[in-house]
Order: sequence, then C-alpha cells, then structure tokens
Amino acid sequence: MQAIILAAGMGKRLKELTSGNTKCMVKVNGVTLIERVLRQLDSLDLNRIVIVEGYEGQKLIDYIGTLDVKTPIKFIDNPIYDKTNNIYSLALASNELLEDDTILLESDLIFEDSVLRVLLDDPRETLALVDKYESWMDGTCLKIDSDDNIVSFVPGKKFKYDEISDYYKTVNIYKFSKHFSATHYVPFLSAYSKALGDNEYYEQVLRVITMLDDPEIKAKRLEGEKWYEIDDIQDLDIAESIFAPNEDDRVKLLLGRYGGFWRYPKLLDFCYLVNPYFPPKRMKDEIKANFDVLLTEYPSGQRVNSLLAAKNFGVHVENILVGNGAAELIKCFMESRVGKVGFVRPTFEEYPNRMDSSREVNYVPSNEDYSYTADDLIEFFGDKDISCLVVVNPDNPSGNYIAKTDVLRVADFCEARGIDFLLDESFCDFADELNNSLIDQEILDKYSHLFVMKSISKSYGVPGLRLGVLASGCVDEISRMKKDVSIWNINSFAEFYMQIEEKYSKDYSSALVKFRAERSRFSALLSTLPGVRVIPSQANFIMVELDSGIDPKLLLKKLLIKHNILIKELTTKTNGRNYLRLAVRDTHDNDLLIDALTTELRG
Repeated sequence: MQAIILAAGMGKRLKELTSGNTKCMVKVNGVTLIERVLRQLDSLDLNRIVIVEGYEGQKLIDYIGTLDVKTPIKFIDNPIYDKTNNIYSLALASNELLEDDTILLESDLIFEDSVLRVLLDDPRETLALVDKYESWMDGTCLKIDSDDNIVSFVPGKKFKYDEISDYYKTVNIYKFSKHFSATHYVPFLSAYSKALGDNEYYEQVLRVITMLDDPEIKAKRLEGEKWYEIDDIQDLDIAESIFAPNEDDRVKLLLGRYGGFWRYPKLLDFCYLVNPYFPPKRMKDEIKANFDVLLTEYPSGQRVNSLLAAKNFGVHVENILVGNGAAELIKCFMESRVGKVGFVRPTFEEYPNRMDSSREVNYVPSNEDYSYTADDLIEFFGDKDISCLVVVNPDNPSGNYIAKTDVLRVADFCEARGIDFLLDESFCDFADELNNSLIDQEILDKYSHLFVMKSISKSYGVPGLRLGVLASGCVDEISRMKKDVSIWNINSFAEFYMQIEEKYSKDYSSALVKFRAERSRFSALLSTLPGVRVIPSQANFIMVELDSGIDPKLLLKKLLIKHNILIKELTTKTNGRNYLRLAVRDTHDNDLLIDALTTELRG
C-alpha cells in the first residue's frame, strides 16, 4: 500500500502564515502538518509516499529532506497550482494510483493516529472516511444509507440546512484499491477533466462514480476519533487546543476560550450554565422565520429595548436597563463604584474582577457547604465600612439560596445604612420558591439602593443572544448607565427575542418544572458516586466535594480527554479544596456524565 498527499495549494486564507511557506508547513503546537502526517504514515510500513507539491514546492522538498522518514518519498510537481484545483493535482498522480492500493489524503488535515487505523483495519478495499456533520465543518457533505452506501454527494450550492441531521462530512481521507483506481476512478478522472477542465475538485469524480450500479466505494464512519481541517487562523487556534501534546495544556487552552465550544467536535459542556428545557421549538422556529429581516435590519436603540424589558418584567422603563449580556452591565456598574465593596466568597469572579482587590471586603462562610443566611450577612457586614454589597442568589458556585423574605431583610439593612445592594438573581428562577424575583415595581420603589441583575442567557437558555437586564429604584443611576453603554448595545436577534418572549411564558414555567425534577434526579445520582458529597443547590448547577484522594484537576482532565466532557473544578475558588461545579443539563446528557464519572471514580 502507498499514500498520496495533495500538497500543492497556496493556503491563502492563512494569510501571512503561508506567505513564504506551503500550507502543510504551518505549525500546530510547534510541529508542521506535513511532519506530523509523514510520521503517522511512516509507522504503517507503506511501500512509498507520493506528494503532489506546487506552491513553494522546492522549499517543501528541502524541508522534508531534513525529516527522518524511512518510507521512500516521490514528489510530483504541479507547475500550475495557482490556475488549477485539486482535480489536476490528483490527475498528475493518476499513474501512481494504478500501481498500488492507496491512502489518499489532503495536507491541511490534522488527526489522531487512530483515524488511519480505522481506515486500514476495515477489510473493505475502497472507502471514503466520513464523520457526522457538525456546524464547524465546511466543504463536501454526503448522505449514506444503513449499509454505508453513498447515496449522494452534497456540494455547497445544494446544501440544505434543514437536512443537516442526514449529512456526513468527508474527512478527505480515502482508501482506494488498485482495482478501483483502474476500473473506476482514473478513467472517470480523465473523462471528467477533459469535459469540465482542471479547475474542479476530485470529490466531483467520486460523486459521478457513486451513481453507478456498482460504485465499489463505501463510506466508513468515524466514531469519535479526532480530526480537524485547517483553512484559516481560527481553525489553527482550535486545532492547537484539540491536539495539544500535553493534556494540561489542552485543558488550559480550551478553558481559555470562555465558550464557543460548538466548534469542538462532540464536546459536552457541563461548565457553562444555561436552561436545558428552554426555549421551546416553536419559539426557535419563530426566530428562524424572521431570520432574513433580523440579519439585515438594524436593531432599535437602548430606549426601545428598555421598553421591551420593562414590558416583560412588569416595571417602568426608567427603572430597567438592557445589556449585551449581564457582563456588560456588571462592568458598567462595578467600575462606577467608589469605596469598599462587600462580597461573599467564593463568587462569580466577574464582579470583583472589575475593581481593585484592595477595596474588597470578603465574607467566607465557615462551613463545608459554603452556605449562609441573611443573618450571617447582616452580622458580618454590620460593622464593615462598605459602600456596596454584592450577593448572588442562588450563589455561584455553591447554589446557596436565601428566601425572598430574607433577601428583603438584607435590602432593609442596606437601605438603612445607605449601602448599594447589588442582587444578582440570574439563577433565582430555578429555585423551588416561586415568584421570588425582586424585579418588582413595588419593591424597586421602596428600595432606592437596590440593584437587581439578571442574566437572560442563564435563565432562559439563550447565551448566544447575549442578553441581561439591571433594574433599580435609583432612576438616576439607571439613566447614567443608559448613557454609558452603546445606544445599539444588543443585536436584532436579541431584540426580537424580547419582543416575543412574553408569548412563551407558559412554556418557560413548564421548562422550570421539568428542570427542578431533573435537578433532583441528577443530584440523587451524584450522591451514589464513591467519594462524592453533593451540596444542596437551588440553581441550574450543583457543587460537589470530592474526597481528599480524588484530584479535581486530574478528574477534569480524564473527563475531557477520555470522554469529551468539560466540567469546572473550583480549587482556585475554594483555597485548593476538592470541589467541582456541574451544570444541570437534560436527562440524556446528565446520564452521560454520571456514566463517565462512575467509570473514572470506580476505576
């Protein structure tokens, strides 16, 4: 068996990284793509490796000459790489296809060793390697049947987003038998090129072949093996985290992205917090139906969006402000504070991160659950010189909850002392107590020092819209903040969501009922795991403590590397103690986490 690598392209989308190098000489974690794939192929005891080069071809040849590759290498030059597409490069190697069974692959791929083993260990002689389509993928897709027959190729122009559940993406790695090349591929390649020219793609020849009664080629599905195609600097950045040689570095790089995990194949995110049962399908369909208008029209300004928020929360427009996520409002609020600010630790770090640490006054609960009451807060901060108190309720990451009547006692305490009271109730809808929000006009009118923050992203499960609100009886401060943020600080999709949100209030209530039942079930299952102590939570996450012999960072690493599950460990928040925070997702996802934890903890 031999391998043929197509490496003639210029890689223009990688910009300066390929201004003097061919695309396959771009480095991922310090190793070039071509060195990595040659070492993988070199381990297979192939008869030879054929490389079709073009752009900066001599530089590529010279570089490969410095590598310790035992397999014989033959180079074929594509002198018109800038005027042709990959069908021409493969046509230049058509004689080589006739000489041996072939692994055909492109040079802009990075993949783990098991990908090639999947292909070679399958006894079928001619295969196209495919993976279930995901939103990060680009290029030729196909449909296959239950017998792995390729039903159709789907080029970009015929791609239908309402059919993506049926699509597979070609990985651009193939296994061609010598017989298939001789009877099918090379003859059709020659005819196709003569008819349509050299500015085409070799996959189009396969598309024609699959229309035959006996095309010989079958699809081979990947089952979680990692691969990535690198076309631009964003792809390169993601590939470096997926294929980081050091597991600790991989975890660090992934967590450092702070989201965007939809670009990572099959990653299950138990780190970031949303509502697994909202929004409903009908609401999403309504947003989709208005996509064209929302994409091409400007959103309204801050005044109109404040009207929408006021309508949805039943308060006056002068009492509420809409933000590009709660994060924008946290920044705006915290950076205008003067004097010292009280916090409960551990907490959501976005608040203290917006001010100098020398101004913090921190209350740390003395118990292992990090639980506390309104009385604890009043007693601790009673003699402290603070101008503002920040409380997250339910708290993050502990899930500690203070009932509404007791929160109002804290508001009374702050009001009597002229202390601004910032209550973050982003998770309060998940609590068992109903009607517990302080975004209520009567309450806002009573407490001029009360500020109530709410993340729509977390409560309503729409983090991609980036929506948050801040409500207060201090209309002067709300007015100041409205002037401080951009007039168009949210997009049209977020505005439209607020416009239609009220219609789906019953769906939201039903979603919360489902959620509370699932949280209870998930918590009970976590309690059965060895070495795990579950801390009661009223939020959409659960904090657990691990026995001293279980390393949270190591467990996080094992779940990510072996199970493709991301969790949040809290050692930096809890002075090195063994705590995790686990998002509550739906039943299917939660069961996957339970199974993975069971595997790792029972060892």
